[in-house]
Amino acid sequence: MARGAKREKRQKGLTSFRASLKTPTLIIALSIAIVFVLCGVFVPDFGTYMDATFDWVVTYLGWSFILGGSLFLIATIYLIVSPLGEIRLGEDDEKPAYSLGAWFAMLFSAGMGIGLLFWGVSEPINHYDWPASGEGGTPEAVHKALQYSFFHWGLHPWAIYAVVAASLAYFSYRKDLPMLLSSSLEPLIGRENLNGGWGNTVNIIGVISTLFGISTSLGLGVMQIGGGFEQLLGIPNNEFLWLIIIVVVTGLAILSTTTGIDKGIKWLSQGNLGVAGLLMLFVLILGPTLFILDAMTHSTGAYLQNIFQMSFGIDAAGENTDGWYDAWTIFYWAWWISWAPFVGSFIARVSRGRTIRSFAVGVMLVPTGASIVWFSVFGGAALYNEHFTDTSILDAVLEDEAQGFFALLNDFPLGSLLIVIAMVSLTVFFITSSDSGTYVIGMLTSKGNENPPYQLRITWGIIEGAFAAVLLLAGGLAALQTAAVVGGFPFMIIMILMVYCLFYALNKELKDGSLPKERARIYAALEDLGKERKIDEDVIRDDEGNPKYEEDKDPEDRK
Repeated sequence: MARGAKREKRQKGLTSFRASLKTPTLIIALSIAIVFVLCGVFVPDFGTYMDATFDWVVTYLGWSFILGGSLFLIATIYLIVSPLGEIRLGEDDEKPAYSLGAWFAMLFSAGMGIGLLFWGVSEPINHYDWPASGEGGTPEAVHKALQYSFFHWGLHPWAIYAVVAASLAYFSYRKDLPMLLSSSLEPLIGRENLNGGWGNTVNIIGVISTLFGISTSLGLGVMQIGGGFEQLLGIPNNEFLWLIIIVVVTGLAILSTTTGIDKGIKWLSQGNLGVAGLLMLFVLILGPTLFILDAMTHSTGAYLQNIFQMSFGIDAAGENTDGWYDAWTIFYWAWWISWAPFVGSFIARVSRGRTIRSFAVGVMLVPTGASIVWFSVFGGAALYNEHFTDTSILDAVLEDEAQGFFALLNDFPLGSLLIVIAMVSLTVFFITSSDSGTYVIGMLTSKGNENPPYQLRITWGIIEGAFAAVLLLAGGLAALQTAAVVGGFPFMIIMILMVYCLFYALNKELKDGSLPKERARIYAALEDLGKERKIDEDVIRDDEGNPKYEEDKDPEDRK
């Protein structure tokens, strides 16, 4: 029986909801999640403790996030350019499970949809006012604003996702292991321990990190949806409105998760990507088009030219004394890492059948290009208004960062309609992110079941909403950032082990000759040709090029 058929048979008999309730990963992770929610509700000054935790982590461990992010980028680039990239995530002759368009839409919606809408205007405007170096409000600050936005949303975050996704997909689809984070460490902990003490520890860390990471994004989405209501209807964007939005949208996300990946997530992702694309096209055409194109070209060049220096920048000498790296780069790297078990697991789930090279190129380069265009259009239009006109978007951003995107749209014709469209798109991104998150956590807490029981997905959907509510009530944006940083560090250690195990297994496959069939045949033919040439080169010939000795001559010539 083929590996794929065996896997399908095993999946059908895998953990039911009742059996899931007995797994250590679910019991411990759910207990930790409930305790956190209760602490957020009943512990006084919970937000103060969160702030202190954030300060400690970024002060003493910030350097590790900077080094970790660069390590994961280097590892992903090596997968693309080395022979390892030709190994397939599945059977040698297996085809991709999803079309390129559907695959890209799903990984992008799960990866960064909410964040792009929230920060698409607010981050460049923040960098314009408060740059990494130099004076704010200058022409140089305009270019650096986009350059660092590209940096924070470009190659590094998608390389972080690619490392986790490639590890999971390889060990799951190539080595026929369950879709668990612990499976990626099989060379270290052993196949028999995937559901043992060490394996459960890895998966529990992944669940908690996912809850912190996704709750950060869901909280940002709630704040921005609330900002849209305030912009359109004058409803105060406060905690009461946030709770209402969380209840409604979490309910919609739970409804979506019952339809499965092939329907709910896939359809919503594809449709919403089209809506976001049309919104971006509208702003590009009716906005300062020439400035947007010029700024994108200049800032892309600056990003690529300075990526090495930016990758390792942390301001050790105190040149920038106001905590810019703590507030931006370190926070972002921690956020992406805390998202990695969720986004990486989901990308692995929908990437079966692709070669590692095509997978890594698609995951890292295509979304990076889309992010560059997105920030160039929305951030560029906002920077143009702020730097060259009397329109001040900075005031709106400083008052409420969730308002930046809507403040820009409000200056365009049919501004109210554009805000409504943006709110709908944001809501759908919220649903697909929450939906994808429940799938991943469901897999991790049901022994790797790729289609976890819907009761389990509903349970985790409710927990995700509760986490987002607790963080928002504990301190809004600051608490969300703290959650990302706290969730990121322990999983970064696991990711470093993942990189080691992935490269160990891939190189072992190359050495053992377990290559894709076509590649193996080519290598064998080249090896045979080399042997023939070596034998031929050992022959001693006369001046006319014929073998000099009888034993080297063709048998027919000897006669």
